Formats: sequence, structure tokens, C-alpha cells
Amino acid sequence: MRFRMLTWLASVGVLAIFAGVLVSLGVGALPAIKAFGIPFLYTEVWNPVTAQFGALASIYGTLVTSLIAMLIAVPIGIGIAIFLTEICPRPLRRPIGIAIELLAGIPSIIYGIWGLFVFAPWFQSGLQPWLIDLFSDVPVLQDYLGGAPYGIGVFTAALILSIMVLPFISAVTRDVFETVPPTLKEAAYALGCTTSEVVWRVTLPFARTGVVGGAMLALGRALGETMAVTFVIGNAHHIQTSLFAPGTTISATIANEFTEAVGPLYLSSLIEMGLILFFITFVVLAAAQLMLGALERRAGGVSS
Repeated sequence: MRFRMLTWLASVGVLAIFAGVLVSLGVGALPAIKAFGIPFLYTEVWNPVTAQFGALASIYGTLVTSLIAMLIAVPIGIGIAIFLTEICPRPLRRPIGIAIELLAGIPSIIYGIWGLFVFAPWFQSGLQPWLIDLFSDVPVLQDYLGGAPYGIGVFTAALILSIMVLPFISAVTRDVFETVPPTLKEAAYALGCTTSEVVWRVTLPFARTGVVGGAMLALGRALGETMAVTFVIGNAHHIQTSLFAPGTTISATIANEFTEAVGPLYLSSLIEMGLILFFITFVVLAAAQLMLGALERRAGGVSS
């Protein structure tokens, strides 16, 4: 009975913390909500001097950098997991796996410093001009991958984010791949399947729920990342077509301007941006849970 009560209190405590954070953000954001209303979500102007604030540029930067980071990190992370479980020689699996997991333990500010002083200058002088010239005559892409080679910007922040979330995706995916029953793989090999066929027809279908869960965990990390993004995104409250142009995210805006928020409306606007980020993360993770549930039901229906 006592153990049951302790576990019940622990569960209720999590819900109480969740509700407390939500209420605190709501109370702090109330002045900005009353002053700006719904237009706060689709207004790009951010001018502390005139007390005009809008979150559109920060919301755009948050979603775009996270999306690009996931598009880069998910295929690479799954590829690393496939290599470690199916192809890599057994003596090397543990050292390589540990090396990848150590990337998750590096503080985000270290990624930011490395990105600003090492990666961004190399990207500005080497890869970025080549990409601009490569897509200069390609419709649509010339707008998204054109402009001046700043080095820092939305695309640079997305690349740094992809490196940061890569260990989460690869580690979770590798652990899920290792739960695939060996008999299933052996049966596939006995039928004459190659390694790639075993991966695509046996391993991935069996572990798809865990793969999606790992990707969503990484996406949650990418949405809320602060210091690394703040160093390399440029912190400009403008939406520009080019991904190479400077931008900002919700977390970067809060980190940069929280200490300078002298007026109550200024501070309340930053808190409202935190509330928006809270809801974005909640919606993404809730959608991930619904997706995982749908995948499990579908797998159960197929097996039956």
C-alpha cells in the first residue's frame, strides 16, 4: 500500500510540475497576450524601442532549423545504427558506439563556440560560395540557397543542430535494432536475402516504432536548443528567403534579450514566446505519441 502511494505521488508530481510550468508561463505572458492578441503569432516586427513585438520570425526560425536538422540527422543516424548492428566488425562496435554517444555529453555551448569560430568561417569561405554558384541557375533553389556567404545563418544553425541530435537518433535506433529477434534475420538470410534486403524488409519494419520514437526525441531536443543556435544563427528578427541569411529562434531570442527586457511588456512578450515554444514542443511530442500508437495498431493488425 505504501509503495502504491509513493508511485501515485510520483505520477501526480509530474502532472503538477507540468501544470505549474504552464500556469507560470500563462500568467507571465498575460500582459503581452492582452496587448497584442493573436497577431503576435503572425507579426514579424520586433522593436523594443516602440514596444512592438511579434513572434513570427522566431517561430519560423525554430521550425525551419529543426526541420532541416532532422532531414540531415535522421538518415545519417539510421545509417550509423545499421552499420553498427549489421556491418561493423564486432570488436569495433563498442568503441564506435561509445564515441558516438559521447557526442551527446558535450555541452551545447561547446558546439556553439566550435560552430562560430571553426565551422562558420570554413563554411563561409569554402562550401557556401560553392553551393551558391551551384544553384545560381536552378529555379526556386537559387532563392533558398543563394545570397551573400555570411557563414552564420539559419542553415549553419541547422547543421550544428543536426550534429547535436545525431547521437540521440543513432543510439536509440541501434538499441532498437538489437532487439530484433535473430531468428527473423536468419530466416531471411536462409531465403537468400542480402544484408540490405534484411535491413529494409525485416529490421526496419520490426523496429519502426522505436526508430520514430528516437527521431521524435531528437526533434524535441532540436526545438528547444538555445546556446549552440544563438552563437551561429545571426539573431536577426527578419524572415528571408535564403537559408544562408541570418535569422533567429524562440530560444535564441529569449537567451539574448531576457536580461535587457526592462519594460513589463517586453518581458511579457519573451515569456509569451516561451509559452509558444512550450505548446510547439507539446504538440510535436503529442503527435509523435499518436503516430507511435497508430504504428503499433497497424503492426498488430498486420500480424493478426
